[in-house]
Amino acid sequence: MRINGLAKRIVPCLDVKNGETVKGTNFVNLRKAGDPVELGKAYSEAGADELVYLDITASFEGRKTFTNLVTRVAREINIPFTVGGGIEAIDDVERLLYAGADKVSINSAAIRHPEFIDEIANKFGSQVCVCAIDARLDEDGWYCYIKGGRERTELSLFDWAKEVTDRGAGEILFTSMDHDGVKQGFANEALAKLAELVPVPIIASGGAGKKEHYRDAFLLGKADAALAASVFHFGEIYIPTLKTYLKDEGINVRI
Repeated sequence: MRINGLAKRIVPCLDVKNGETVKGTNFVNLRKAGDPVELGKAYSEAGADELVYLDITASFEGRKTFTNLVTRVAREINIPFTVGGGIEAIDDVERLLYAGADKVSINSAAIRHPEFIDEIANKFGSQVCVCAIDARLDEDGWYCYIKGGRERTELSLFDWAKEVTDRGAGEILFTSMDHDGVKQGFANEALAKLAELVPVPIIASGGAGKKEHYRDAFLLGKADAALAASVFHFGEIYIPTLKTYLKDEGINVRI
């Protein structure tokens, strides 16, 4: 059973391409949204609880996440941050943690080699290993996708979530690809099912458009943390305002 007394976390996500922050809708059309380090620093000062930096080109083009960006982020900000994109081997994990990342997020590599999760958890501890799962509700149920959402796998979202936590993942970052970037709310039914199914924190991703969507992700979706990019990057939602609202709605957040 999960403990729900912990403060709910607000987590800005910075998709990085060629050293710049970008944000697209449904993974394809990308808009530029600033310098990753400056943006991270601004979020940290505004009250974000954690940050996620994803090198969105790394998985597809086989490039390694930029270690020097991680070093710069670690130097400038004082909240925990997770790095993902193109992490294929234990050496990548070591390099990024050594550069200053608190956690690593793996996705495609875990699906290709599930034992990679065990390796990370055994060597560095479960708290370091975030398993990102991109899934879509197809006619035959929720299925996992890889390669930036371009390729469907035969893995069901819920079976895979159970397996990754059994193998030692310390958190699940779940993106509903149908909801991503369209700002109509999170996939709360799927989130709530995941929360019942696995004992680790669930980070909701894909769908934030207004303050109420966060409330619903926490109350209906039972999420432990909620991620967003464009609503923060373009100033549509300010984190202090969001946190005050959530607190007024009876949700435990760090102000």
